[in-house]
Amino acid sequence: MIPSKFDYIKASSISEAVKLLGKHGYDAKILSGGHSLIPAMKLRLNRPLVLIDISGISGMNTITEQGGEIIIGANCTHSQVLKSDLVKNKLNIVTQTVKCIGDIQVRNRGTIGGSLAHADPSSDYPATILACEAIIEVEGKNGSRTIDAIDFFQGIFTTSLAEDEIITAVRFPKVINGNYQKFFQSASRFAVVGVAVVKDGDSVKVGVTGVSDTPYRAIAVEDAYSGNSDAGSHAIDNIEVMSDHFADVEYRSHLAKVYVKKALEA
Repeated sequence: MIPSKFDYIKASSISEAVKLLGKHGYDAKILSGGHSLIPAMKLRLNRPLVLIDISGISGMNTITEQGGEIIIGANCTHSQVLKSDLVKNKLNIVTQTVKCIGDIQVRNRGTIGGSLAHADPSSDYPATILACEAIIEVEGKNGSRTIDAIDFFQGIFTTSLAEDEIITAVRFPKVINGNYQKFFQSASRFAVVGVAVVKDGDSVKVGVTGVSDTPYRAIAVEDAYSGNSDAGSHAIDNIEVMSDHFADVEYRSHLAKVYVKKALEA
């Protein structure tokens, strides 16, 4: 449970962190809250030679409202998001989601940017990011750019981030009518199934995590929705469902349909 040897550098700005990533390449990892990276390092599943600490960079831990969006800095901890009145009043589905994340220790250290970059297929944020159609702001050696949520998650622990890019913030549209439902693993509290639903007029947007190796928009549910929860029966249409020691394919498939229905009803 002891990591292999590494160098530690505390970056003072985003540009410095990007330069350090460019300099050290595959040997470097970004450290923010550390709740995904440090356990993997202790088990020696991940052996970076350099850790670049971005936790102290100014401006990356703020939550602000700009126009019709709520902007959450990548270094905001889950607890900070949970305690934000701005998020609670204008983006309550995110508050609901964060309440389901881990325990108080995890929420006090883990960050939204770190969670998204790690892209664990059983984490909570992806479902809500997808249903809200959030936009992820990143910065790398070629400058800054934005990535639509639906394009961000590429596979298990895989995103569309380039090797030299860092998530700097997540932009959410204000959501009046949204709901997050979760069936969690009893020990880790990761999602066996997590479902986020955002209702906009007569249509819905549905994000699902924990079911496949990649979080996904349940487009078949959205297309079938006509004001009732029966559309939940389409939760796994065209989806390759995961099987593990928490739930086999049959059970996880059943849970997905049940929890999409619950979220639609809520």
